[in-house]
Amino acid sequence: MNVHASPRPVIADRRFTLATDLDGTFLGGTEADRRRLYDWIEANRDTIGLIFVTGRDPEFIMQMCRERGLPWPEYVVGDVGTTIAHVRGDGHVEPIPELEADISSRWKDAGAAVREALDGHPGLTLQPTPFRYRVSYDLDAESFDAGAKDKVADMGLDWLISDNRFFDVLPKGVSKGPSIRRLVDHLGIPEARVLCAGDTLNDLSMLISGLPAVAVGNSERPLCERLDAHEGDQDRIYRASAHGAAGILEAVDAFSLHDTPKGD
Repeated sequence: MNVHASPRPVIADRRFTLATDLDGTFLGGTEADRRRLYDWIEANRDTIGLIFVTGRDPEFIMQMCRERGLPWPEYVVGDVGTTIAHVRGDGHVEPIPELEADISSRWKDAGAAVREALDGHPGLTLQPTPFRYRVSYDLDAESFDAGAKDKVADMGLDWLISDNRFFDVLPKGVSKGPSIRRLVDHLGIPEARVLCAGDTLNDLSMLISGLPAVAVGNSERPLCERLDAHEGDQDRIYRASAHGAAGILEAVDAFSLHDTPKGD
């Protein structure tokens, strides 16, 4: 299987690149909205680049592309920014070593120490999937003891709560925002041609990274509150009315990034 069946211009030469979260964003909205977005991308692969920026691990992402008919991305920023990878023609991901070296050095093989420190901590349940440079937990908001934040900080690492049900431990200074910026710079994509899209707090660093960005209409309230409080360039952050996939297309129109499909 060749997931990039036809030759395409390098991503830096394309008119527009979408860097999008998955759950609630690229996968959000109605089935008709998603199909409209996906078909539009596939019909314009010579002028549209696609990067998935997600908390999901890359192999799960590739499985979703195979089973759910998603457009295949050229690149993936996965694992809440701790993986930066190229998608090969055979549908597998290939980490980009020069971009991940700094992430690895910041992590310092801390996984075992994190798991030990948070073992049995109230409100946290360790997720079974092993990750290279992060440790992730399911969070029960009612029983969660906020002392976990101090434990992580004392280890010189970062914590991140998203959707009020996930708790991630990450290398210091590593998240979706710094990683998508690193990838965009590495690929030479003009910043004005990128749109970052998200809906939860783990997308905040990406939405305030200085790249054009959209918070889709179904974004969680804590994300919207943090965006309201952010003193950065608000002209670069669009608040969509439409949910999920439709909100992405709304923002593409608002920023005049590419011609979009018109309604029937």
